[in-house]
Amino acid sequence: MAIITLTTDFGYKDHFVGAVKGAILGNLPDATIVDISHAINPFNIQECAYILKNAYRSFPMGTVHVVGVDSEWSPENQHIVVQVDGHYFVSANSGVISLITSEVKPEKVVEINLPNAEPGSFPVLNIFVQVACHIARGGKLEVIGRSFDELKELREFEPRIINNGKSISGNVIYIDNYGNVVTNIQKGLFEAYRNGRDYEIIARTTKIKKIHHSYNGIINYNLDRSQRMGPGDALALFNSAGYIELAIYKSDLNSVGGASSLLGLNYRDTVTINFL
Repeated sequence: MAIITLTTDFGYKDHFVGAVKGAILGNLPDATIVDISHAINPFNIQECAYILKNAYRSFPMGTVHVVGVDSEWSPENQHIVVQVDGHYFVSANSGVISLITSEVKPEKVVEINLPNAEPGSFPVLNIFVQVACHIARGGKLEVIGRSFDELKELREFEPRIINNGKSISGNVIYIDNYGNVVTNIQKGLFEAYRNGRDYEIIARTTKIKKIHHSYNGIINYNLDRSQRMGPGDALALFNSAGYIELAIYKSDLNSVGGASSLLGLNYRDTVTINFL
């Protein structure tokens, strides 16, 4: 089965997504096309990497992932294919691949070089589709490019251990559709420094003293409904990707607000954990 995924900042108002899908089906009628996201904030490499990193492993080996964020060719933003972890990523050399594959080493990287191809202003359509379909058919990477060893490296924000091991200082790296705020503090790091101590999470003026494993973990079902915490209350949890996330239970970012708006948190803002 030929599976091609699409992750872009195209949105849905314009013709871009439809044109790309049509071109894939024109080249490979039996392809299965999966939208991972087309709502990446424009040119936000870190956001694209977070979403794709946490999605691609759910797909079968051999899946081709087309990355359409900051994809216009330049001498410093070459078009590449990266074979890693049993998957193929067709992208610009923007640094996004280094963030997606930070924990695994690429098996092969090639710079795309299609004869008589003009990338223009829509390279996902004019270049990436041809390359993705070639790979999905079982074609070799050597046919569409040459070996490339200048893969651009970007580093994610890394949490810092401060106050002689009594605190972890992290940052907001992603805000989801509900307004939930994802930090770069992973469960493993938290547990390594906690050593059984109590703790408090500080996000601006909000303090949270417990981390849950699900959103409804905030609810004590042994209490009467009138005494329980519930919708509108702030909580912290380890999300499905293993990061500490701050949320407002059953929030709606478009009406009452979510953690990002109600707690006043934006991308890169600081979140601190103090061990007591």
